[in-house]
Amino acid sequence: MSAGVSVRDARGAPPDRLWIQGVYRDYLDDLNPGTGLFPRLGEVGHREPDQIAHWFADPNTYPLVIARAAEPVGFARVIAVSGAGTQPRIDYRMPEFFIARARRRLGIGQTAVQLILSRFAGRWEITEYMRNTGAVSFWRRVVSAYTQGRYQERIANGEVHQVFVSGKAKA
Repeated sequence: MSAGVSVRDARGAPPDRLWIQGVYRDYLDDLNPGTGLFPRLGEVGHREPDQIAHWFADPNTYPLVIARAAEPVGFARVIAVSGAGTQPRIDYRMPEFFIARARRRLGIGQTAVQLILSRFAGRWEITEYMRNTGAVSFWRRVVSAYTQGRYQERIANGEVHQVFVSGKAKA
């Protein structure tokens, strides 16, 4: 694990929310480079501050800041899912995960994922767009290491889905 990495609830400090807003465009640019799948938010009627405000207002959403030596270097958004209707039942999803470009490939992302998965024990689903090969590779590697290979993967509608159990619920 990368030393000095921590994860904190961004609702606890207004500077964390401002930091997320400041790097959100970089996150959008990284989602699927060159494919045109993610239009600029202004083109679809949303602005970054509105998106972020929704995260902070939703009681089922956990906006998290990933820090290294207390300095913000990334963010994640965890959603608690009401298990109704999903088969198999899913407790959590992480629709957003971002590490600042200058901090990548240092083990920070993997360590942050391990901390998040251990904090939110239950059945998870992680989804990536197939065309985002970097994300697919990252999540396959991290989920496989965390679960010791005990996860299910399926590909549907251009997305890769990993389903597994984390934290105390692993046993």
